[in-house]
Amino acid sequence: MAVLPVIPCGALAPMLFQGQGEPSAGRSRASWLRRVVPLLVMLLVMLLLVVLPARPGFALAEHQGGAVLFENHCAGCHLNGGNIIRRGKTLKLAALERQGVNSEQAIAAIAAAGIGQMGGYESVLGEEGVGAVAAWVWQQAQAGWPRG
Repeated sequence: MAVLPVIPCGALAPMLFQGQGEPSAGRSRASWLRRVVPLLVMLLVMLLLVVLPARPGFALAEHQGGAVLFENHCAGCHLNGGNIIRRGKTLKLAALERQGVNSEQAIAAIAAAGIGQMGGYESVLGEEGVGAVAAWVWQQAQAGWPRG
């Protein structure tokens, strides 16, 4: 975690009134606030960017669905629904049906736990990610894996 420097309030006045001499009692409080507020807002934004980490996996699963997750985690072996390890074990509809995989839920179970030489991906994708990938794979299989 970043450590931010502490600036005493008395040190802010010379920075805010540069070139105008020392602040006088005649200067309005509103004038001082107009100069301080932008600095405080900028400091708050920078602090939030450091403190609040991004959650890319969650964002992908929630907003872009199974296509991006498939591309990132599955397409290395299953490009366009194929299988570079075992030619007959593709994600094409005929091959899935031949193996008794005939639903989105069946695909999700395989994606989560693995089958044969393929390991499971539930720890990587999470439950929602597995469901999103399974839904997308089933949709692609039914559509004949159209090229996008």
